[in-house]
Amino acid sequence: MSPAESDDESTGIHCRLDELLTARGMTLTELSAAVDVSIVNLSVLKNDRARAIRYSTLRAICEALDCEVGDLLVLADR
Repeated sequence: MSPAESDDESTGIHCRLDELLTARGMTLTELSAAVDVSIVNLSVLKNDRARAIRYSTLRAICEALDCEVGDLLVLADR
């Protein structure tokens, strides 16, 4: 079974979206409107359940939050 097929397998990447939103006083709904990505898809990302992200989405999120990719995505503690 490939890693993409196993729901129990971690990617080893942590998304700091929730922390960045809090630091900027922004809601997931506001971010969704700003980057034109559904709240559901952002929630999947925020809760570390995403298996992939488009570069265009990543860039839009970073621009909206005024951050770098490395501020948003970090290696998870093992």
